[in-house]
Amino acid sequence: MNIYVGNVPYAATETDLEELFGEYGPVATATIIRDRYDGRSKGFGFVEMENQEDGERAIEALDGQDMMGRPLKVNPARPREQRRESRGRYDDADRGM
Repeated sequence: MNIYVGNVPYAATETDLEELFGEYGPVATATIIRDRYDGRSKGFGFVEMENQEDGERAIEALDGQDMMGRPLKVNPARPREQRRESRGRYDDADRGM
């Protein structure tokens, strides 16, 4: 189960997330999303739990829980949307073609 984790403290690491969620079951991956230019945390991430039941328990227990002074926002991750490939400022779809 893929889980969105928002309002993650900027000082938190992937290991911190893995340990926190690991209390509810095996964690496959824990990722904090970082700015591609300076590498700083964007304040959110994703945790993939090995099974659905553990993921649901983690969401219920951790949503709103304090982590390093910030209340986490935890819910099931939505499927990633397809990105359009851009060929510059506008592409044909933007021009109605």
